[in-house]
Amino acid sequence: MPQARYRLVDTRTTPYYHCISRCVRRAYLCGNDRCSGKNFDHRKQWILARVKKLSEAFAIDVCAYAIMSNHFHLVLHVDSGSAQLWSNEEVLERWLTLHTGPPVAQKYVAGESLSRLEQEILTSCIETWRDRLTNLSWYMRCLNEAIARLANAEDECTGRFWEGRFKSQALLDEAALLACMAYVDLNPIRAEMSMTLQDSEFTSIQERLKHFTETPKQINSECWLQPLKGERRGDTTRTVPIELTDYFALVDWTGRAIRSEMRGAIPPDVSPVLQQLGINTANWVSNTLGFEKRFRHGLGKLNQLKLFAARTGRRWFQGRAEVESFYV
Repeated sequence: MPQARYRLVDTRTTPYYHCISRCVRRAYLCGNDRCSGKNFDHRKQWILARVKKLSEAFAIDVCAYAIMSNHFHLVLHVDSGSAQLWSNEEVLERWLTLHTGPPVAQKYVAGESLSRLEQEILTSCIETWRDRLTNLSWYMRCLNEAIARLANAEDECTGRFWEGRFKSQALLDEAALLACMAYVDLNPIRAEMSMTLQDSEFTSIQERLKHFTETPKQINSECWLQPLKGERRGDTTRTVPIELTDYFALVDWTGRAIRSEMRGAIPPDVSPVLQQLGINTANWVSNTLGFEKRFRHGLGKLNQLKLFAARTGRRWFQGRAEVESFYV
């Protein structure tokens, strides 16, 4: 039975979550659909554009993404602290980029004077919107509903486009975050849709590589994704805790090991990264290859999982053996 979202998400324990949505019956409704014979690759661009727009409005950053033919992955960072610092005007502006808003909001934006009661109503609405702009469920709702409406209009039909509720996994420490990001970025490699990271369309690793190689060093431009160490951004407290070049090397090696269907050995220039995070290097490839299935509700050390379980109203989460095999 599906669990209430509050039993799967607790931002006090971790702000990082892996979210997955699948097309109904896992049909290839964003790729080459074998049933209709049509190609819907253009819908991947719809999803990417919508993710970018939501990330500008929500206090939720994207660490990694992969948009496949029948599903997509997002590794998200909920930045609740930033939302609390937004002024009421900024919250209103962000919300109205996504929704029409009630008449009282439209009246305020038009510069019309509000009565005292209307001001109280608008203030109450703004506080509600502030909470929603840090809420994973609202983020995924605003994403999936918009794409479903576009696809149904194109197909001239009604009904479900997505299989159901999105799935979420809690990433309780830096090691879990790194493993999940690598898993997401390697989706096209595992599916044999591409041979190299540079050719992995609609993935964050391709976007980071392009930005790293094509952006002139003298231009202070920033990738819209949550930055890794070494990428330019004034607020260094919001960076993913791994050097950009280290991440490239790790994902590249992991992708090669997966394609050769061999466990392989961790190269000397990669192993220090894993060792610093307390990851069991011998099991790295197998754990990354099966991340979604091995760690159903989340990944973190046992004490972190116990705390997360307690805060989300559970006694424990499945997969203790898999968790123990991930760490040293």
